[in-house]
Amino acid sequence: MTDATIDLRLTVSRLIKADTKRIYDAWLDPAMLSRFMRPDADVTIPKAKNDPRVGGRFDILMQAGDRQIPHAGTYLDLTPHERIVFTWESPFSTDGSTVTVTLKPEADGTRVTLTHVKFLSEEMKYNHEKGWAEILDALRAEFA
Repeated sequence: MTDATIDLRLTVSRLIKADTKRIYDAWLDPAMLSRFMRPDADVTIPKAKNDPRVGGRFDILMQAGDRQIPHAGTYLDLTPHERIVFTWESPFSTDGSTVTVTLKPEADGTRVTLTHVKFLSEEMKYNHEKGWAEILDALRAEFA
């Protein structure tokens, strides 16, 4: 693994027709996480729990068919209705992998921008980019 590889980053953005408070709250509500944290239409979330405070942890179990994929992380920053930063721990991530979700009000709702840094490879970055795009689309559908 080279320094260039681990410093890979991706950014995905969507306009969602809801105010920043509702979207912020959705990211911290396990019931809502279970509904939108699906990187593919065939993935279900049989378990989602969290402790939404700086230093608190979350656990999300994604299931694709018979395959269960645990995801977890620690909240590093929670700026109400503006920003959420957390570590991203999964079988496909590397140490120091973090996700930042920023929320900016716009005329028609909220611009949600997700930036994920540090990947094991270009392929992992590409796969996560597709997954995060699906997740933001599912979140947008929750507020349609």
